[in-house]
Amino acid sequence: MGKKTPKYRLLRARIISDLEENLDKGLTYHGVHHTLDVCNACNGYIRRLSLKPKDRLLLRTAALMHDYGFLKSFKNHEEIGCKIARESLPKYNYSSKDIDKICEMIMATKIPQSPQNRLSKILCDADLDYLGRSDFKKIGDTLFEELKNHKVLKTRLEWNKIQYKFLTTHKYKTPYGQKYRQPIKQKHIKKLEAWLHKNAPNFLKT
Repeated sequence: MGKKTPKYRLLRARIISDLEENLDKGLTYHGVHHTLDVCNACNGYIRRLSLKPKDRLLLRTAALMHDYGFLKSFKNHEEIGCKIARESLPKYNYSSKDIDKICEMIMATKIPQSPQNRLSKILCDADLDYLGRSDFKKIGDTLFEELKNHKVLKTRLEWNKIQYKFLTTHKYKTPYGQKYRQPIKQKHIKKLEAWLHKNAPNFLKT
């Protein structure tokens, strides 16, 4: 008997439903909408690149599960997500080798990102695709709200300092991200610089 085909559609339906019903409502950024946004960004890469069918499947699965660990904890969600993947994916006909690759992609998204292969680089760029898009501020504000909800920070000044440090150290990993997302991200950095120059001029001197 040959290998069984992974049941991706059933898995996707279950995960989306699980995220919609059970995620902490204080996760204003890491909600199901973020997972769907990352899946959509990955589909964009799939359309642009010549990926093998198995690679497309594994990338889509990793995108679907990359923040699944938030169901259990706000911290170390990548490790938790991989544990859930190893427990649940065999039931959907994923092999141990498939699961290893999926977990490698998920762990690569942990900040600071550390992708070591093409698929991991794609997922990392898809995860932070919004940094180089026109909806950057709108989405960023949902992360600000989430961090306030979890007592990580309190003020817009704290948030913009964190954003500035993150954006200026972050680098897109794929040619597409470098060509089409990085230039827009630079414009966002310039706006943050202007805001910080007005509200925290000493911060930019450090």
